[in-house]
Amino acid sequence: MPKASRLFEIIQILRLARKPVTAAEMAERLEVTSRSIYRDIVALQSMRVPIEGGRGIGYILRPGFDLPPLMFSIDETEAIVLALALLERTGDGELKVAARRVGEKITGAVPGPLRQVFQSQALHAWGSIAAAPPAVDLALIRRAIRDEQKLAMDYRDELGRVTERTVRPLALIYYSEQAMMVAWCELRQAIRNFRADRVEQCEPVEAFFRGEGDRMRQAWMAGWKTPAGAGV
Repeated sequence: MPKASRLFEIIQILRLARKPVTAAEMAERLEVTSRSIYRDIVALQSMRVPIEGGRGIGYILRPGFDLPPLMFSIDETEAIVLALALLERTGDGELKVAARRVGEKITGAVPGPLRQVFQSQALHAWGSIAAAPPAVDLALIRRAIRDEQKLAMDYRDELGRVTERTVRPLALIYYSEQAMMVAWCELRQAIRNFRADRVEQCEPVEAFFRGEGDRMRQAWMAGWKTPAGAGV
């Protein structure tokens, strides 16, 4: 996580906390060392963010400090609530946790009338919940797409045949029943769709396609009217 993002996350954690939060607790949540948190706290205090406390007792954010307000209409707020609820229907565990954090942050930042929209539990997303793919973490695919990093995987087609593939992941599509990865397949030398539940093994390799992702996604979207292969 970039330092700027981590500093923002620390402020958000302290804004929402009802008691002092220790460096160890923040370090565990942000997946860094306690030493990094101590340095970040010093950096924030040097920027006149009113953080009080110390090692062993935890830290608090003095009342009165706030970030620029999020300005949403009621309709926009309800759209966010429903979108976050829909994320709960996916098989992506990391996105589910992220959606809950988004809800907490917005609830803590918006004015009272809008906060009620988040707390009223009046909007719900219903239907089947997609199961998590048994052999691949969707978060791994999302990171590979962002980093433009190739993936090596064993893939089983609809006839049960397993092939070894090296792919350049371009997009991830979430259907109600499953997730589908769109990728350039080096075996087939074409863009293919791969059902996540048919991936039997998947890991990143030390090879990248940086600078090519946007161009390849444009080629994929340009061919939407033409049926694409399904991982064959």
